[in-house]
Amino acid sequence: MFEKDLLAGKTVLITGGGTGLGKSMATRLGDLGANLIIASRKAEVLEAAAKELRETGAGVLPFTCDVRKPADVQEMVSRGLKEFDQIDVLVNNAAGNFVSPTEMLTPGGFKVIVDIVLNGTFNCTQTVGRQMMEQGGGTILNIVTTYAWTGSGYVVPSACAKAGVLAMTRSLAVEWAKYKIRLNAIAPGPFPTEGAWQRLVPPGLGIERAMKKRIPLKRFGEHQELANLAAYLVSDGSGYINGEVVTIDGGEWLKGAGEFNDLDKIPRSVWKGLGALRKGKGKQS
Repeated sequence: MFEKDLLAGKTVLITGGGTGLGKSMATRLGDLGANLIIASRKAEVLEAAAKELRETGAGVLPFTCDVRKPADVQEMVSRGLKEFDQIDVLVNNAAGNFVSPTEMLTPGGFKVIVDIVLNGTFNCTQTVGRQMMEQGGGTILNIVTTYAWTGSGYVVPSACAKAGVLAMTRSLAVEWAKYKIRLNAIAPGPFPTEGAWQRLVPPGLGIERAMKKRIPLKRFGEHQELANLAAYLVSDGSGYINGEVVTIDGGEWLKGAGEFNDLDKIPRSVWKGLGALRKGKGKQS
């Protein structure tokens, strides 16, 4: 579908780039000629991912970064510029999520998701955006979700944060166009990843089967499909697309808005057990 050197000479920074969809996007962009800066909080995960990504022929800089901390983000950008001279593309992919009845949320549980998803995206966007202004332009791609505009029960922190990211995308697409900076977003439906499935698809409850049933295409997304869409949106070939959100979910949200609304069927006693299980797992990808 794409020319092999589509992104040759470009440097792409991907948050949450060590695992899951972030790693899949990084692999595809590296295949197409981009240099890569991948960020995550876990150094060992980043190093393993960087080793694989270098097999694409890309230059790869792994950087341990907590996107919630502006100082970490500034250090990451400075190091990236030292390594590759400029950053042409930012992919805000780092996220956190878990399912919970809202009345059972703690203030900390709400805050940690908003800090990663909304504040983290802002920290990276502002820091990289300032650099893009100096260098004469760039492209920013945010990963949101279909319930960013519909809302969804049981994932209220994520829904609030992703809605904010979508509003930020559209706002800055207008504000920063004068600097030749484009902003767009992708809203994925279900794309199985180890981390997301642990937090959002508890085993033994039939949730995965029900999720697939509600998708008109009757299947989950494949990582390569999302990675190809990302490659197009950050390439020069999409240069007139600005402020748009592209849904890639097999028609799921059209069939039934609110991706997790069906969790009404889970008894409260089960929620308590899932909450205890969740406390031991990390929330940032």
